[in-house]
Amino acid sequence: MAMKFLRPLMPSGTLARYMIRMHLGRFFGILIGLCAVLQLLDLLAQSDEIMAADGATSASLITYVGLRLPQIISQFVPFVALLATLLTLATLNQHSEVIVMKAAGLSAHRILLPVGYASFFIAVAHFTFNETVVVDATDQLDYWAEHGYAIDLPPKTSNTGRVWVKEGETVILVEAVSQVQNRVVLDKVNLFERDGSGRLKAIARADFAWHQDGKWTLHEVRRFDAGSHELSVTPLEEWNIPTRPQRFMALTVKPKHESLFSLWHSIDELKAEGLPTERLMTSLLHKIAAPASSLLMPLLAAVAAFGVHRAGSLFMRLVMGMALGFGFFVADNFMLAMGEFGVAPPLLASFAPFLLFLVVGYAVIFHTEEGHKLPRRKEVSA
Repeated sequence: MAMKFLRPLMPSGTLARYMIRMHLGRFFGILIGLCAVLQLLDLLAQSDEIMAADGATSASLITYVGLRLPQIISQFVPFVALLATLLTLATLNQHSEVIVMKAAGLSAHRILLPVGYASFFIAVAHFTFNETVVVDATDQLDYWAEHGYAIDLPPKTSNTGRVWVKEGETVILVEAVSQVQNRVVLDKVNLFERDGSGRLKAIARADFAWHQDGKWTLHEVRRFDAGSHELSVTPLEEWNIPTRPQRFMALTVKPKHESLFSLWHSIDELKAEGLPTERLMTSLLHKIAAPASSLLMPLLAAVAAFGVHRAGSLFMRLVMGMALGFGFFVADNFMLAMGEFGVAPPLLASFAPFLLFLVVGYAVIFHTEEGHKLPRRKEVSA
């Protein structure tokens, strides 16, 4: 259906299929080779730690590869798309096929469109792969690594990581949050109770707390009074705070462990509690921007296809295309870090590099296509 819609813009169907097959063939070839090498190097670096666990066998290494490989694939898909596009366009240029296309009346956009169409499918497949495979694999691998790659590790029931919450004048620290059936359990709850001027009144520590039937309960509470220096122990104590369990669950969210829709739901929960969500929103938008970066690669690599030979060798144009691609990756990571630290707005942090290098890519095409055209020779009057 899409091919039928784009047919007026495409070159001939035969030429379009030829370029798409060439691009996808190089893409998958480079992806398989690069990921195999990177996975081997990563496995060599981690194998000692994996096999150090009691009862570890070769199956542990296979499990690690199965969980780690999706991360490597997802991380390097845009980079491989750049290399595949550069190689495809350089091959067409070297064999004078681009010159033949131009002689047939095809513009630069129509020459690049089949490669862009293949890049669109790569971007969609990348996004789907992230949402269905990478998220779960990353969650399982991080949980396994945190427990020393232990054998027969029980299924994960908690969202790891500390949670800090301020409720009135009390600061709450929770070591882990889990949900067992209809009950939310907080592990190792620390309460720092302060007076109106912010001075510490008491410190309380509970082994765990749970929420059931609309109320919180603390278990095995040890409280130290800062004024009287007295220590008291209470086996069971009601905890009267208005904080809902969803707030603790949302605060433990790790964006790389959550799918797009799950992360969006967590952001809504935090917004309802009046908590800042800029860091999570940046990660959510980047889940879309990262796969979409493959769409930029035909524009950034176009310098390898166009331009007259006297303007520079093919090797130098390949280097220039790679420099543009690496410049995009550096800018993308920099803006992502700025967004996660709250320095840049989420939308700007996620899509500013994409828009900037989109303009740069079109500028390169304009320079190579228009800047090297010979001026029209003036007619000499008799």
